[in-house]
Amino acid sequence: MTTFAKALAGERPFEVAIRDEVTALGWADVDDVLNRVANGLMNLDLGADRRVAVFAENAVETAMANLGGLIGGASVVPVNFHLTAEEVAYILRDSEARVLFVGSETAERGVAAATESSVHTVVGWVDANGVLPWSAWLAQQSGDEPPSEVRPRPNLLYTSGTTGRPKGTELPPTMFAGGDTVAEHLANLAQSPMAGLGNHLIVGPMYHTGPLSGARLLAAGRSSVILGRFDAEKTLRAIQDHQIGNSVMVPTHFVRLLALPDDVKARYDLSSLQAISHTGAQCPVEVKRAMIDWWGPVFLDAYGASEVGTTCAINSEEWLQHPGSVGKAIPPFEAMIFDDDDALLPPNQEGRLFFKDATGRGVVYHNDPEKSAAAHIAPGIFTLGEIAYMDEDGYVYITDRFSDMVVSGGVNLYPAEAEQVLIEHPSVLDVACIGVPHAEMGEELKALAIAKDPSSVPPADELIGWCRERLSHYKCPRSLDWVDDLGRNTMGKINKRRLRAPYWEEHG
Repeated sequence: MTTFAKALAGERPFEVAIRDEVTALGWADVDDVLNRVANGLMNLDLGADRRVAVFAENAVETAMANLGGLIGGASVVPVNFHLTAEEVAYILRDSEARVLFVGSETAERGVAAATESSVHTVVGWVDANGVLPWSAWLAQQSGDEPPSEVRPRPNLLYTSGTTGRPKGTELPPTMFAGGDTVAEHLANLAQSPMAGLGNHLIVGPMYHTGPLSGARLLAAGRSSVILGRFDAEKTLRAIQDHQIGNSVMVPTHFVRLLALPDDVKARYDLSSLQAISHTGAQCPVEVKRAMIDWWGPVFLDAYGASEVGTTCAINSEEWLQHPGSVGKAIPPFEAMIFDDDDALLPPNQEGRLFFKDATGRGVVYHNDPEKSAAAHIAPGIFTLGEIAYMDEDGYVYITDRFSDMVVSGGVNLYPAEAEQVLIEHPSVLDVACIGVPHAEMGEELKALAIAKDPSSVPPADELIGWCRERLSHYKCPRSLDWVDDLGRNTMGKINKRRLRAPYWEEHG
């Protein structure tokens, strides 16, 4: 099964295959750990869907749990390490995960969540109550090559839900290497276009699909370097010191890199870079142009979503000719622009952006056929909730969003979660959360609230604190304005595009 690691251990016995800021493993070590993780999971009851969850910050162990789970025929559920125990418990119950891997920062929350779910085993790289130590668990498992005939199972990914609960979606076929057996799957991974682009750097959190690809690239014989929470200068140092060829980044990373002093930016040799995949959110034109001027034409924009994979792509040369575009639709997708009456619009007219999936699959949410149907205007024709236009050459330009989703630092936020918490505050009569401009994050969440008693309005910090006590901090608004009216219509609906408009007009 891990023949790739065994072979590479012979070819490159002294090469570090994967490292973080604490741990470094050679190919022989990778072979041994992956075998033990896979065999260990095969010996456990993983339920009908064979689900295990990984709730941990970036680390070598996080990568090994994810890839080892795949090799062991499990469907791995990467869990956002910012979540509260209650939020994690919901994901564990909904996914029916039976095993949970945790790190030192997440162990306490993970153990609490596990007791409220079907999880029977918690394994962690930390000494904590209720946690089976990673090293001891590995030592109990066989280091022999595990069976290779098991079926590979895609990840089950969770995105924030518009109704306040995250929704699961399987890693789509466009992002899953397929194969009837794990052996075939690993062989397919070895053919990845990223395989020939040098060592891989992981800078984003590994509960996102892009950073997770770094673990999968091991199967292609590419070494990976894992960084923790983002630090701009550490990123430059890692690129230089480890001869990084490729990585996946979001616009917030670019903003923070560009903010470094000029002497720091000039200090590092970045000539090894071959390809930087940019995803997560549309990048401001001036930021993208500055990054191309600095790093060269190494950027490949991938616009899409976890639910469907990449729907549009554009390289640096194309982007310089079509600045601001997220690219052309790529197979199996076709971009389409509709007006509010569902009529197809001609080039250069702004409307709702949809994609036609030639496979007919479209968007599929786990255990939620209603939400799956709501994303479609017709079978196989779905939207990611944005306003756009398309020029005569087929290049797509995002101009706004008609869904409520806010993209902050490449992370999707759904205002309903914060709204449901804030409306319970005794001083709040009504509330709406919207995305407003933020220089570094692209957008941030702002709450607009109506007071029950206008003569006794508490400070905004009190309500933000109320929200943070009940919800993961990153899901809470960064600011709050008291207002007299939210503009609800006779059906009680709010036009959030109208609420957002003044803030974006001021932004320029």
